[in-house]
Amino acid sequence: MPLPRLPNPTDLRGQLVFLGTGTSVGVPCIGCGCAVCQSDDPKNTRLRCSLALGLPGGTLLIDSTPDLRYQFLRERIPYADAILYTHEHSDHTLGLDETRLFYYATGRPTPLYCEKLVEERLRAAFDYAFVPGAANYAGGVPMIEFHRIGLDPFTLLGQRIIPLRLKHGRFDVLGFRIGNVAYCTDTNLIPAESLALLTGLDVLIIDALRPRPHVSHFSLDEAVELAQQLQPKRTLFTHMGHELDHAATNAVLPAGMELAYDGLRVELT
Repeated sequence: MPLPRLPNPTDLRGQLVFLGTGTSVGVPCIGCGCAVCQSDDPKNTRLRCSLALGLPGGTLLIDSTPDLRYQFLRERIPYADAILYTHEHSDHTLGLDETRLFYYATGRPTPLYCEKLVEERLRAAFDYAFVPGAANYAGGVPMIEFHRIGLDPFTLLGQRIIPLRLKHGRFDVLGFRIGNVAYCTDTNLIPAESLALLTGLDVLIIDALRPRPHVSHFSLDEAVELAQQLQPKRTLFTHMGHELDHAATNAVLPAGMELAYDGLRVELT
């Protein structure tokens, strides 16, 4: 993939952009010769799953994937003003080291909002960033400041954010309602108390891994059924594997529903 070289940054104000829409191994998958993995359609190329949002107070990154460097270069995003985490799995966290350069743009540690388990996993995976004197490490370390969150709403970068408890197989993870947009990746069950917070949406972004059922992700049919229950104005499916061809799948989805794709931009409301 050629990387953009132009330095002019993108303007994300009032928008969200899908940095990645793929499953944990991405699409194409290593060593796979299937039609989607070999497709010439760029919308069938899916990096690991994350979003960037242009909020009133700056750019919010949701999850730091192993593809973060390429994602930011592709979208010409120079830095994030804060990072918000859905859960601790490696495809959503292991790009944290790529945030080292944010400090040089902002002059301050990057605020990082997450649950207790996510902080513990990040501190273990990136232990070199948290030892005494780490800020003087010759190669640089991520300069971050942890903020613990739970299920209580909070304000971040001038925007009210409502955390939603989701089930991801045996794991507890978070989704988020941000205005009239909801982001619910990595889930196969949304408890009733969280469903009650997902009414009246303009945009629902929801996990749809593949056509067949899965132990910890919604299948496409399950995600469609949930969207029909919640009735948002628009539904965008994400965290997709290589069994879903972009054009062929969109051709048979109900009106108002479509597969998202890397680089897709959506107006925030």
